[in-house]
Amino acid sequence: MYCDYGWGIGFGFGWLLMIIFWALLILGVVYLIKLIAVRAKKGEKEETALDILKKRYAKGEITKEEFEKMKDDLAKE
Repeated sequence: MYCDYGWGIGFGFGWLLMIIFWALLILGVVYLIKLIAVRAKKGEKEETALDILKKRYAKGEITKEEFEKMKDDLAKE
């Protein structure tokens, strides 16, 4: 009747395998997007207190004496 086509009508659990395939594919894409976002965030360097102090000195907001005193205070911490 079915001309020896195996299981006959339908694909057995093929639909379940297809759902698992698409779920894994979507989860893989989401994982890769998160991985890329985390790596991009790690590339951004956080500004330290000493960096801020150097910028203030370079802009002329503080004198050399103030800079040296604040730098020494930061070194103690």
